[in-house]
Amino acid sequence: MLNPKLLHKFSIVAARAAYSSSLLKGQNDKIAADQAAVDSMRSYLNKIEMNGKIVIGEGEMDEAPMLYIGEKLGTGEGELLDIAVDPLDGTTLTAKNLPNAISVIAVSEKGNLLQAPDTYMEKIAIGPGFPENIVDLDNTVEKNLKNIAEFKSVKISDLTVCLLERDRHKKIINSLNKWSVNIKFISDGDVLGAIYTCIDSFKVDMYVGTGGAPEGVLAAAAIKGFGGQFQGRLVISNNDEKLRATNLGIFDMQRKYYLNDLVKGDVIFCAAGVTDGEILKGIRVEGSNFLSDLLVLHSEQKIIKIYTETLEI
Repeated sequence: MLNPKLLHKFSIVAARAAYSSSLLKGQNDKIAADQAAVDSMRSYLNKIEMNGKIVIGEGEMDEAPMLYIGEKLGTGEGELLDIAVDPLDGTTLTAKNLPNAISVIAVSEKGNLLQAPDTYMEKIAIGPGFPENIVDLDNTVEKNLKNIAEFKSVKISDLTVCLLERDRHKKIINSLNKWSVNIKFISDGDVLGAIYTCIDSFKVDMYVGTGGAPEGVLAAAAIKGFGGQFQGRLVISNNDEKLRATNLGIFDMQRKYYLNDLVKGDVIFCAAGVTDGEILKGIRVEGSNFLSDLLVLHSEQKIIKIYTETLEI
């Protein structure tokens, strides 16, 4: 099990990264906002007593600055840890000062997080309290909806599904509309999209769709902390992506990953709000301090907490 003291240390890293990127919100420069979060996260991770290694880094698809896969972090003393990061999940949201940008980090013991390549991933997630495998990537959308509705003793039209508003999801959207399902569209940030299924007040029954594979591992870490269910499958569309996957030790491109394939053992997850959102408020400055809203999870300790941290600027 991970040292419980690590939870607060990594939450501070997320808060500091969120603050740094928040200084650039609304300035229409997503690269600069991302770079600020990256630089801050690297600096504060290097202060933690650990032998840390990045296994999920920043995405290359947007030519973003990276905390690169394989990068060693920490003081060099302490636990061997695998670290997954998205210093700024919602670069465009921050650049335009739109809701729901967050800074995210997940941590496990060495070897327990899937090293996912920077490709797309099919994903499906539900919250806690359901029978195992009640939904499945290999089911039709209708089959998954019927299974959830039957278990909850409600009509399919009473359900709500969250997904990214993208052209690639037209087939899914058509199926949802056919059954008059309520749709919660999100423009970016599908880590939060998956998390909505685990927070009762949002009444989101399922998250589904295709998004970034690195974000899929981060979302799976959060879902594990909540006790929900998650499945993912890489979408490999060309030889370059296949090479990236094989370089990370992935050879079965059609494999369906269950939650415990993506995130083995104990995991810590921390998310800090950058801009105001539905779960977390953005950074607020009060004098020489800033206030950071945090969602923190520790799966083995069964810690699920949303709170506000006050830190010196």
